[in-house]
Amino acid sequence: MTNDYDVAVIGLGAMGAHTAQQVAARGLSVIGIERFGPLHEKGSSHGDSRLIRLGYFEDPAYVPLLRRAYTNWRALEAKSREALLTITGVLQIGRPDSKVIAGVLESCRVHGIAHELLDGDAVHDRFPAFAMRPEDVAVLEPEGGFLRPERAIAAALKLAGADGAVLHFNERVTGIEPDDAGVTVVSDTGRYRAGKVIVAAGSYVTGLVPALAGYATPIKQVVGWYPSRDVLATQVGRMPGFLVDEGEATYFGFPDLGEGVKVGRHGHFFEEIDPEQPNPPINAADRAATEDFMARRMPGVVPTGTRFITCRYTMLPGEDFLIDFVPGEKRVVVASPCSGHGFKFASVIGEILADLAAEGGTALPIGLFSFEAMRARAR
Repeated sequence: MTNDYDVAVIGLGAMGAHTAQQVAARGLSVIGIERFGPLHEKGSSHGDSRLIRLGYFEDPAYVPLLRRAYTNWRALEAKSREALLTITGVLQIGRPDSKVIAGVLESCRVHGIAHELLDGDAVHDRFPAFAMRPEDVAVLEPEGGFLRPERAIAAALKLAGADGAVLHFNERVTGIEPDDAGVTVVSDTGRYRAGKVIVAAGSYVTGLVPALAGYATPIKQVVGWYPSRDVLATQVGRMPGFLVDEGEATYFGFPDLGEGVKVGRHGHFFEEIDPEQPNPPINAADRAATEDFMARRMPGVVPTGTRFITCRYTMLPGEDFLIDFVPGEKRVVVASPCSGHGFKFASVIGEILADLAAEGGTALPIGLFSFEAMRARAR
């Protein structure tokens, strides 16, 4: 049976869009299929901004991929002529022995990343938008900043199409049928043959990759925007992006990009959701989760949010990624889910997935993200 395409990419959000762009740029034929429209809000990649940081508290093993991601973001900017990455610095706050502070200092030590360790007085003088507890310290990473997710996905899709990618939207894939010669992708409107298939379906992944059932858990995530009380303190250039470790939860946020200071609580309440249903409505507890934080921690803002939105995290054991061939299937790769911290890596994950599709392997370090490693973490 003849294959219609070298590669089929299922899902055209953050990971899928950048994969389609990377595959098409190599001259391979690619079809991308997305069950919703472009830049939809039923996934994990909307909301105007995403942090990027090099001193990665989660694990020093991520840092080489981040270095490559920065390079790829700048290359994508040059090729698309779109501004995607803004450097503001990222300020990470917590007790000296907290997960965030200990982790970021370890990554900086292992990889020689530029940073400053600041006490409360220094933070108050340089970044008056923040309130520090007496026991807190902060690590400023000057290379950190934020990405524009919708703009980045649109740029990747545009470049993919210009390089010959066939992109289908509002078409739901219902089956993946590998055989010795290729893979048949079955949708609600057609059937396609491809040499390799890459599944980047976010919260819908277990419907296409049963091997992830019991591991991938979609949860509700909420972010809100808060008006600036001190516009000078919260503007881009004065206020960095931030992470605050309060022990029971970690909060993240951005300077005022025009609508106020955006903030979220990582994982929110870890409330499991059914991906096939609409996102649950935002309630008073959702709003209070960040309003209480803003009242305590950010004197530069009005602690009443003006807008809140939901998106989805799809969590894996240990909150790490999964990038691997499906067990027993040499032609089907699954990408992500990225446990709520993956967008910053989309440019390099696209490259990795193009490597796996074209070469069967990659020189980039992804051992941490195998099925075997995921199952070990689950144990």
